[in-house]
Amino acid sequence: MRQPTDAVRDHLVRLLDWEEAHVSLDKAVAGIPMHARGTRPPGFEHSAWQLLEHIRIAQEDILDFCVNPKYAHDMAWPEDYWPKRPAPTDDASWAASLAACTRSRERLAQLAREVDDLTVAVPTGKPNQTYLRAILLAADHVAYHVGQIVAVRKALGVWS
Repeated sequence: MRQPTDAVRDHLVRLLDWEEAHVSLDKAVAGIPMHARGTRPPGFEHSAWQLLEHIRIAQEDILDFCVNPKYAHDMAWPEDYWPKRPAPTDDASWAASLAACTRSRERLAQLAREVDDLTVAVPTGKPNQTYLRAILLAADHVAYHVGQIVAVRKALGVWS
C-alpha cells in the first residue's frame, strides 16, 4: 500500500524539474547563441551564463550540505556563489555547467526518494534545516533564476 509520504516524495521529484508553472531550466537555456550567453542586457545585473553558473554552484552546495557528512559551510555570500567570468569560455564550459546542474538535480531527486525521513534535520545543519527544506529550497531557487534567464533572453531578443 502506498503511504502518504510516497505522494510527497513523488511531488518533490517532479518539483525539481516540472514545467507546470514555468519552463524548465533545460528549456530556458536551450538554443541560446554563444554570443548571447555572456551578454547582460541594459537594466539586468546578470547574463544567462552568470545565472546558469549561479544555479549550478548553489544547487551543488545544497546537495553537498545534504549528503556530505563532513560538510562545512565555508563559502562566502554572495561572492562565492557567483561566477568570476561574465561569459563562458566556450561551448564546452556551457555544456559542462548545464550537465552539472542536471547531475545535482537528479541526485536531489534520488535523495527525495531515498532519505528515511524527509522531516529530520540534515546532520550538518541546524534543527530547522531538514532534507525537505533543502530540496524545496533548491527547487525554489532554480525556479526564481529560470525566470531571470527567460527575462534576459527576451531582452536580448533570443527567446521565442
